[in-house]
Amino acid sequence: MKNFEKLTHEHNLKEIIKSAFDMDFPISGGWGYTLEEATVVNDLRDIPLTQFEHTFASMRAYGEMNMALPENQRYGSINVNERHREKVIHDNKTYEKITYEISAMKESVYATLIDEYKEGYGKEGFDIEDHFQKRRESTLKREVIHWFDITQII
Repeated sequence: MKNFEKLTHEHNLKEIIKSAFDMDFPISGGWGYTLEEATVVNDLRDIPLTQFEHTFASMRAYGEMNMALPENQRYGSINVNERHREKVIHDNKTYEKITYEISAMKESVYATLIDEYKEGYGKEGFDIEDHFQKRRESTLKREVIHWFDITQII
């Protein structure tokens, strides 16, 4: 499994999210790599907690696997799927520790496969099973943990 650099947050995390994704998230803290760097959810407004967590985990994955990398090393087709969650009480705070499986493909490979599909689909000689086998073989899968401090919203 490929290791990706952790994102840093020397500046205000809320400002980084606003600048990179044009979203105003009511958060503070860190990127959620550890309990000590948990993403603090300050308010949910009108979004369900699980949707908020998934959206934020997707932003982190996109930051690590695309935005923080040189163009020729970037991943696309990034999908984040929850695999496990547990509630953790520590120092009178409530956390959710969520394990996500992330799948992605190098942008250049993905673009080639999409072009192959568009040009070949429905034509004689196009082996759709072989095409999807290439996609599976080209897909990177990784498992990550994300910590959310949900003390303020429960």
